[in-house]
Amino acid sequence: MTSYEGTHPTVLVRVGDRQAQIDEQLAPTIQAMWECGFDTFTCCQDMGESNADWPEKLPHMAEWVASKRGWMFIDFPVDSGLAFLSAVANAGQRNAFYVRTTHWAAPDAWGVTVKPMDAAMFQETLPSRIRLQLLQVSFPAYDLPELTRRLREHAADRSRSSAPTDWSTVGR
Repeated sequence: MTSYEGTHPTVLVRVGDRQAQIDEQLAPTIQAMWECGFDTFTCCQDMGESNADWPEKLPHMAEWVASKRGWMFIDFPVDSGLAFLSAVANAGQRNAFYVRTTHWAAPDAWGVTVKPMDAAMFQETLPSRIRLQLLQVSFPAYDLPELTRRLREHAADRSRSSAPTDWSTVGR
């Protein structure tokens, strides 16, 4: 696990035999994820800052970069990312935070993207073989405290049983 591009200050996080330099704002959250047994690839505490130089070479990316300021991301192997999302959903109330994690039309809805990877990208002599390898979760930085709290609830085996959801933010 590494932080993305080394743009932000990092701290060393260790859990068992895992260790990595992690963006300082995400370090407690990544530690909690690892303690829960979730695998991760990379992370970044501000997607817009990390990609601020993109528009110099790719002008069409200017609007995207601006829209990602204040947004974090964590990359997972697909299965681990899905387990993470389920754990977060089950470790707290089905409130506006929950709705942001599960409904695409919620204000500041989390971005969840599965990225296809081609083996030939890394070894051009191979035939193309596309597989789903990476699940990226992006979210507004203001959700970090609740995310970390829910991970700690999950680690302590304090998941909640299902309950009614407050859908008012999406008009349901």
